[in-house]
Amino acid sequence: MAKIYTVAIIGCGSRGQNVYGRYMFESEDKFKIVALCDLNENKLEYSRKRFNVSPENCFTDSEEFFKEKRADVIVIATQDRDHVSMCIKALKSGYDVLLEKPISPIESELYELLDAQKKYGGRVVVCHVLRYAPVFVRIKEIIDSGKIGKIVSMDWTEQVAYWHQAHSFVRGNWRNDRETSPMIMQKCCHDLDLLQYYADSECDSVYSVGDLTFFKRDNQPEGAADRCGECKYIDSCAYSAERVYVKQFIDIGRITGWPFDVVDLTRPITEESLRRAYRSNQYGRCVFACDNNVVDNQYVIINFANGIKANLTMTGFTGYAGRKATIHGTLGEIEMDENRDMLKVSVYGEEKDVYDVRKSYAYSIKDIIDSQSKDDFGHGGGDEMLVRDFYNYLEQNTDAETTLQKSIESHLMALAAEKSRKTGKIVKVHDN
Repeated sequence: MAKIYTVAIIGCGSRGQNVYGRYMFESEDKFKIVALCDLNENKLEYSRKRFNVSPENCFTDSEEFFKEKRADVIVIATQDRDHVSMCIKALKSGYDVLLEKPISPIESELYELLDAQKKYGGRVVVCHVLRYAPVFVRIKEIIDSGKIGKIVSMDWTEQVAYWHQAHSFVRGNWRNDRETSPMIMQKCCHDLDLLQYYADSECDSVYSVGDLTFFKRDNQPEGAADRCGECKYIDSCAYSAERVYVKQFIDIGRITGWPFDVVDLTRPITEESLRRAYRSNQYGRCVFACDNNVVDNQYVIINFANGIKANLTMTGFTGYAGRKATIHGTLGEIEMDENRDMLKVSVYGEEKDVYDVRKSYAYSIKDIIDSQSKDDFGHGGGDEMLVRDFYNYLEQNTDAETTLQKSIESHLMALAAEKSRKTGKIVKVHDN
């Protein structure tokens, strides 16, 4: 019989608990969750009950948690700046690791973690989940088939969506790069990873521009309050917490899930508890009166070592989320639009091939909630397929798509892009 791997999770938030933990818990023939750690007692207790973990194996102190090895594998889904230190502790303890992205916004830490893995020998898979999503897997298959010839260039757009920008990158945990990561790494390390994956080459250099254009004090409407609950624009502002959270919650039939379970940590969530939560926490702040400093738009020109060029656009000013891309080859091109569930291949001089790809992304809060019970929820199916691939990697000792070694290149590209944005210069990704 195949082995059932015991699992410890540190970081019981939206990703650790509701994504990786959920899929592992549902895969009872492959995984068994036996230990949990989170600073927040409400999240910890909710996860403990959900995964049937004994109270004595639940911790709010990471130092106590790491005093001994508690499982075969560990899921590290904490904040960005804690990933490397915790992963090194896990490797030293003998864990194999599923590590949430990004690995770290500090270049020296990337190499420090590589050295630790070589020293202690554990396996690390980074959660670049889009490499596992069906639509992006299909694109890779088409490229490798030679159908469009050799890639010449790629145009790629990451549409963050206005409400997601406000939720995660203005009010939320990833609003300030001094605490987490630059926007181009936090939101677009998926995109940079895919571009590098499709180019099948190291990156030579990047040039980037971008800034924080809109979500700052200068653009606060006259007479607006610093909290939505006290503001005269509460019913008219597109970014009002009342509209983004409570109204959406009511409109979709009071079905809970992300982002509501991030805003409101009580269970069960109600209209009243959600309103009470945003009125007292960070998610009720005016988007023009937060301590955010990450950009709301950024553009990166990428030159790969093999000559392939790419343009990456990241914008928070879209009505819906989802990626759009065109990959230009010598014999044809690939067009992809997640928002339209569209994947087309045009071989020059021939009819277009239109692929029947399942919807690969959730485009609005309603779409996200509607899809949470479906098999294809979670980065177009990538979340679930990552967990499956992780098991096969552990069980069969086969290579994984997103090992630590494979995942570092996209991080170096992101750091170079941020350096270019700040200096206005073309930046080499590898100094040597």
